Amino acid sequence: MFLSLDPEFEVVGEAENGEEAVAMACELRPDVVLMDLLMPVMDGIEATGAIRRELPDVEVIALTSVLEDVSVTEAVRAGAIGYLLKNTEAEALGRAIKAAADGQVQLAPEAAARLMREVRSPESPEALTEREAEVLRLVARGWANKQIAQELFVGEKTVKAHVSSILTKLGVQSRTQAALYAVRIGLVSMNELNEESW
Repeated sequence: MFLSLDPEFEVVGEAENGEEAVAMACELRPDVVLMDLLMPVMDGIEATGAIRRELPDVEVIALTSVLEDVSVTEAVRAGAIGYLLKNTEAEALGRAIKAAADGQVQLAPEAAARLMREVRSPESPEALTEREAEVLRLVARGWANKQIAQELFVGEKTVKAHVSSILTKLGVQSRTQAALYAVRIGLVSMNELNEESW
């Protein structure tokens, strides 16, 4: 109801369970999916993984009532770009959806701290080019594709191609996992994670 009141949002579909969410995402190809983690038939984590595999351009925000280490880790491992609690204020939820649509990593600080303990670095990842490392650093700082494109004087499509290549080389499903990897290898500090530029 809240989302339909905001003229910047168009709610294109609502699903009753995870299986339906995957089918509808494939059919409707939304920019962002707001995924409840506790759902019948197929849970939100499994559905998130399926959507990210089928539709890598669709960002998924995990929504849950409890901040549990296991569910945070599994949601991000499945490819969620953000992780929010159901008691998130309406305005903050709106901001998070817009940020996800722009490809901005959004993690509650508590979630980021837990993830650093849980998410392991990729096993012997392929080396990133200098430009990819630069893009990864900005992704980890919470920059949107548009901001990165302006900073590096390239088109948004070029940034998207770099991000896609980074995910493939690191063997991860989401920008969030890539951002955590950037912290782990010292490309950005934990304080810079999500700091946003403007």
